Amino acid sequence: MAVADVAAALVAPAADAPELSLIAYGDVTAGCVRCALAATRTQVVFGSGSPTAELMFVGEAPGFHEDKGGVPFVGAAGKLLTKLLDGIGLSRDEVYIANVVMCRPPGNRDPRPEEISACEGHLFRQIELIRPKLVATLGNFSTKLLSGKPAGITQVHGREQHVVLGGNPVTLYPIFHPAAALYTPRMLQVLEDDFRRIPELLGRAAVAQVPAAAPAPRQTVIEQPSQLGLF
Repeated sequence: MAVADVAAALVAPAADAPELSLIAYGDVTAGCVRCALAATRTQVVFGSGSPTAELMFVGEAPGFHEDKGGVPFVGAAGKLLTKLLDGIGLSRDEVYIANVVMCRPPGNRDPRPEEISACEGHLFRQIELIRPKLVATLGNFSTKLLSGKPAGITQVHGREQHVVLGGNPVTLYPIFHPAAALYTPRMLQVLEDDFRRIPELLGRAAVAQVPAAAPAPRQTVIEQPSQLGLF
């Protein structure tokens, strides 16, 4: 893509060309060096999925498989996420999946505050372009970042919040990261229960975002002369 085309796509309104804008922004972020993770990654792992998704998932950071393949959630946790989506009648192609940071922390350690701070603008730009109705935060890091509150996932999972992200009203739905069920099998039931609420929350979010109908214009009745008592 030519430089001029990239620049045009970045400033184009998201509603007009979300796919083009995402592709252009992905091209721009591919060379990101905002934090030290640029020195240890294989590649930047940009978000993936539908550019017009109503449902967006935000995880923590790429792992080994994501770092090699360049796509988020393709390892064991990603396979479980796909299975959970299947369980509620959705596919990965219908949603959008991203992470708080786009580069793998060495050894899959937790992302550090300065790394999150350096990368959060990339996440918020993706949210702004996609304009999802429901954002499911997977785990502590995405929940704290997007809610703007210190409460951890154990305290708030399964309880929706109403926030503004990318300039648009969004329903935030904190749930456990699928990796939790890989280490603690009993968490699978919790995840399945929380996922079952997603279709209902999507429906409610869609209704909440429909603009109120404008009041009908006042009609002026022009009376005939005989009605005015003139004849």
